[in-house]
Amino acid sequence: MDHLKITAGPHSFVGRLERASAPKTCEAFVKALPFVSELIHVRWSGEAVWMPLGELDFGVGYENATSYPAPGQMILYPGGVSETEILLAYGACQFASKAGQLAGNHFLTIVEGLENVYGLGRTVLYKGAHPIRFEPA
Repeated sequence: MDHLKITAGPHSFVGRLERASAPKTCEAFVKALPFVSELIHVRWSGEAVWMPLGELDFGVGYENATSYPAPGQMILYPGGVSETEILLAYGACQFASKAGQLAGNHFLTIVEGLENVYGLGRTVLYKGAHPIRFEPA
Protein backbone atom coordinates (compact mmCIF):
# COMPACT_ATOMS: atom_id res chain seq x y z
CA MET A 1 0.00 0.00 0.00
CA ASP A 2 1.45 3.32 -1.09
CA HIS A 3 -1.58 5.61 -0.76
CA LEU A 4 -4.10 6.45 1.94
CA LYS A 5 -7.58 7.93 1.79
CA ILE A 6 -7.88 10.87 4.16
CA THR A 7 -11.24 12.32 5.15
CA ALA A 8 -10.96 15.59 7.06
CA GLY A 9 -14.07 17.58 7.81
CA PRO A 10 -15.95 17.92 4.51
CA HIS A 11 -12.86 17.17 2.38
CA SER A 12 -11.40 13.97 0.95
CA PHE A 13 -7.75 13.60 0.03
CA VAL A 14 -5.35 10.94 -1.18
CA GLY A 15 -1.97 10.87 0.48
CA ARG A 16 1.19 9.12 -0.72
CA LEU A 17 3.23 7.36 1.95
CA GLU A 18 6.88 8.46 1.83
CA ARG A 19 8.19 4.92 2.21
CA ALA A 20 11.61 5.57 0.66
CA SER A 21 12.54 8.37 3.06
CA ALA A 22 10.54 7.41 6.18
CA PRO A 23 10.05 3.63 6.02
CA LYS A 24 9.76 2.98 9.76
CA THR A 25 7.30 5.82 10.31
CA CYS A 26 5.16 4.72 7.37
CA GLU A 27 5.11 1.11 8.56
CA ALA A 28 4.14 2.13 12.10
CA PHE A 29 1.36 4.38 10.83
CA VAL A 30 -0.02 1.75 8.45
CA LYS A 31 -0.21 -0.70 11.36
CA ALA A 32 -2.42 1.83 13.19
CA LEU A 33 -4.99 2.05 10.35
CA PRO A 34 -7.75 2.96 10.32
CA PHE A 35 -6.51 5.97 12.27
CA VAL A 36 -9.09 8.43 13.56
CA SER A 37 -8.36 11.69 15.32
CA GLU A 38 -9.33 15.34 15.47
CA LEU A 39 -7.67 18.30 13.78
CA ILE A 40 -7.13 21.51 15.69
CA HIS A 41 -5.22 24.59 14.65
CA VAL A 42 -1.58 24.92 15.71
CA ARG A 43 -0.52 27.55 18.23
CA TRP A 44 3.12 28.21 17.39
CA SER A 45 3.81 26.71 13.97
CA GLY A 46 2.02 29.08 11.56
CA GLU A 47 -0.36 27.79 8.90
CA ALA A 48 -0.91 24.21 9.97
CA VAL A 49 -3.33 21.93 11.77
CA TRP A 50 -2.38 19.16 14.13
CA MET A 51 -3.56 16.06 15.92
CA PRO A 52 -2.35 16.04 19.53
CA LEU A 53 -1.73 12.40 20.45
CA GLY A 54 -0.45 12.65 24.03
CA GLU A 55 1.65 9.68 25.05
CA LEU A 56 0.84 7.55 21.98
CA ASP A 57 4.05 5.78 21.02
CA PHE A 58 4.51 4.72 17.39
CA GLY A 59 7.85 3.16 18.33
CA VAL A 60 9.86 5.22 15.85
CA GLY A 61 12.70 7.70 16.17
CA TYR A 62 13.68 10.43 13.77
CA GLU A 63 13.90 9.79 10.03
CA ASN A 64 13.38 12.29 7.24
CA ALA A 65 12.77 14.93 9.92
CA THR A 66 11.94 18.51 8.99
CA SER A 67 10.86 21.70 10.74
CA TYR A 68 9.51 23.21 7.50
CA PRO A 69 6.85 21.00 5.92
CA ALA A 70 5.38 22.30 2.67
CA PRO A 71 1.62 22.62 2.20
CA GLY A 72 0.12 19.14 1.94
CA GLN A 73 2.96 17.44 3.79
CA MET A 74 2.28 15.59 7.04
CA ILE A 75 4.89 15.07 9.69
CA LEU A 76 4.84 12.82 12.73
CA TYR A 77 6.59 14.05 15.83
CA PRO A 78 7.40 10.93 17.87
CA GLY A 79 7.40 12.77 21.20
CA GLY A 80 10.12 13.96 23.51
CA VAL A 81 10.20 17.70 24.19
CA SER A 82 6.48 17.88 23.43
CA GLU A 83 3.71 15.30 23.09
CA THR A 84 3.36 12.94 20.14
CA GLU A 85 1.55 14.63 17.28
CA ILE A 86 0.86 14.67 13.58
CA LEU A 87 0.96 18.01 11.77
CA LEU A 88 -0.41 18.98 8.35
CA ALA A 89 0.91 22.19 6.83
CA TYR A 90 -1.52 24.22 4.73
CA GLY A 91 0.68 27.28 4.21
CA ALA A 92 3.88 28.78 5.63
CA CYS A 93 4.91 26.62 8.58
CA GLN A 94 7.81 26.27 10.99
CA PHE A 95 7.06 23.35 13.31
CA ALA A 96 7.40 24.44 16.93
CA SER A 97 6.06 24.10 20.47
CA LYS A 98 6.16 26.38 23.48
CA ALA A 99 9.64 24.93 24.07
CA GLY A 100 10.85 26.13 20.63
CA GLN A 101 11.50 24.68 17.19
CA LEU A 102 10.84 20.97 16.65
CA ALA A 103 11.31 18.53 13.77
CA GLY A 104 9.01 15.72 12.71
CA ASN A 105 9.17 12.84 10.25
CA HIS A 106 7.72 13.73 6.84
CA PHE A 107 5.85 10.50 6.14
CA LEU A 108 2.82 11.44 4.03
CA THR A 109 2.17 13.89 1.17
CA ILE A 110 -1.26 14.82 -0.14
CA VAL A 111 -1.30 14.13 -3.87
CA GLU A 112 -5.03 14.46 -4.61
CA GLY A 113 -7.13 17.30 -3.22
CA LEU A 114 -4.17 19.55 -2.44
CA GLU A 115 -6.22 22.53 -3.65
CA ASN A 116 -8.50 22.03 -0.61
CA VAL A 117 -5.79 21.88 2.06
CA TYR A 118 -5.67 25.67 2.55
CA GLY A 119 -9.47 25.84 2.89
CA LEU A 120 -9.43 23.02 5.44
CA GLY A 121 -6.80 24.81 7.49
CA ARG A 122 -8.69 28.11 7.47
CA THR A 123 -11.94 26.36 8.37
CA VAL A 124 -10.29 24.69 11.37
CA LEU A 125 -8.82 28.07 12.37
CA TYR A 126 -12.17 29.87 12.30
CA LYS A 127 -14.68 27.11 13.06
CA GLY A 128 -12.74 24.83 15.42
CA ALA A 129 -11.87 21.14 15.55
CA HIS A 130 -12.73 18.77 12.70
CA PRO A 131 -12.60 14.96 12.56
CA ILE A 132 -9.95 13.24 10.44
CA ARG A 133 -9.73 9.62 9.32
CA PHE A 134 -6.97 7.74 7.52
CA GLU A 135 -7.62 4.41 5.81
CA PRO A 136 -6.24 2.36 2.93
CA ALA A 137 -7.01 3.91 -0.48
